[in-house]
Amino acid sequence: MSQADSEKQSLAGQVAVVTGSTQGIGGGIALKLAAHGARIVVHGLASQRAAGEKMVEAIVAGGSQALLVTGDLQDESHCRSIVRTALARFGRVDILVNNAAVVHRSTVEDTSTELWDEVFDVNVRAPFLLCQEAVRHMKERRSGCIVNIGSGNGYCGQKRLFPYSVSKGALITFTKNLANYLGRYRIRVNHLNPGWTLTEGERYVIAVVDGKGEGWLEEMEKTRPFGRMQRPADVANAVLFFATNEMISGAVLDYEQHPFGAPFDPVTSPARD
Repeated sequence: MSQADSEKQSLAGQVAVVTGSTQGIGGGIALKLAAHGARIVVHGLASQRAAGEKMVEAIVAGGSQALLVTGDLQDESHCRSIVRTALARFGRVDILVNNAAVVHRSTVEDTSTELWDEVFDVNVRAPFLLCQEAVRHMKERRSGCIVNIGSGNGYCGQKRLFPYSVSKGALITFTKNLANYLGRYRIRVNHLNPGWTLTEGERYVIAVVDGKGEGWLEEMEKTRPFGRMQRPADVANAVLFFATNEMISGAVLDYEQHPFGAPFDPVTSPARD
């Protein structure tokens, strides 16, 4: 077997649970881990079942195995059932990627308690519940990898993304505290903050919700330092790095083409609000 072939099977035999993976960043992560030999639990909302089935088909066509689980992460019992279903089907869980998130545009003045609770239920409480279930199994095996997907908004965030930004900031502390505790069991916990990433949802939001029209992408990519927006497959490379590196835990990786917090430059950092 060549080195390239060996690298392609770097996760052979392992099982990865990826929430919010019927499409977008989560879908890119699921495909990347599967391409390197992992069996995948694809997760999404019930309304995303068709997309989830296509994702499973793509993974199977690529030579790996996959299982689709659908449900609402605001439901505690559903959160706990995801890991349990993975264990029942595959007998193990090696990698947990908490990717699913709710994004709502609101400020401190127009954020209702119901919206706040929804965002924190999905973006913070669900990762807690999933980790709680996964850790029970990982401790017994004294091995495991958890990757939490945050956002550059976790450091401050756009003023119209108030609850989302706060939830992603909380997830950073969650990651570091969990890594500090679980190191004794050789369970690694790391955090990834993707920058602006081109997903199906982002295309729609910018073109329709924000009213930028169909030509926004071509114009915007001219302003990117490397000439294009990052894609889900780019973000997935960082998750693969965490999944295959046994000597890193508690890390927070900013994944963007320019430093978060750098002074605003209208050429390389076009305003979005």
